[in-house]
Amino acid sequence: MIQAKDLHLRLNGRGILNGVSLTAQPGEVTVIVGPNGSGKTTLMLCLSGQLTPDRGAITLADHDLNGLKHRSLARLLATVPQEHHPVFPYAVREVILLGRVARVGYWSQPGSRDLAVVEEVLNLLHLQPLADKPYTHISGGERQLVLIGRALAQEPQILMLDEPTSHLDFKNQVLILKLIRELAQNQGLTVLLTLHDPNLALLFADRVALLGEGRVVAQGPPAEVMHPEAMASLYGIPVEMLAQGDKRLLYPKLT
Repeated sequence: MIQAKDLHLRLNGRGILNGVSLTAQPGEVTVIVGPNGSGKTTLMLCLSGQLTPDRGAITLADHDLNGLKHRSLARLLATVPQEHHPVFPYAVREVILLGRVARVGYWSQPGSRDLAVVEEVLNLLHLQPLADKPYTHISGGERQLVLIGRALAQEPQILMLDEPTSHLDFKNQVLILKLIRELAQNQGLTVLLTLHDPNLALLFADRVALLGEGRVVAQGPPAEVMHPEAMASLYGIPVEMLAQGDKRLLYPKLT
């Protein structure tokens, strides 16, 4: 579980977070939606301990984030960055094995349990055919799966992903978001991610937090929160919704 209460942060004299409060539950996918510059990435950096807010409280799985040492945090929380630029051509299996550092230690050799976890992750993500290929020689969608695999190898309770569909084609966007939702449901993970496309949030989120000007202006089930009036206010453009049964699609009103 993630709980953030009244987070404030100023950077370079500008208020980036202005009283953010947010909750994400185990077994659910919570998506942060908002326009560019609304503070999504900054909020994720604060929640993952990479930035310290000026004010407010963050609790991860009933632990005060400020009281967690780096190693304890790495066993509790795994993050998947928006972009990753590899330097060395590690094999896919080796990249996933790096996720075990939190469990093994920097100077220890991985044991049979660590190698077994890597094989489990490779099978779960259907990455066995790529296991021995250089990470630098696979596609963008495959790399994103490998980064998720590295995070899962940490065996975390909480998974945070910043724009996991960035730079992916339509098929891979759907495949990765389906996978993320299955991981939350089947493994009881608390999953928090940011998305640019509100329609992907409508399709795959259990809960949505609308972030505007550094504040969560609404939070709840996507069908309740992401109505046209709220989205028009958030993005500053007229928005309409097409609904058919339980399926909904948001689109800009052009005339």
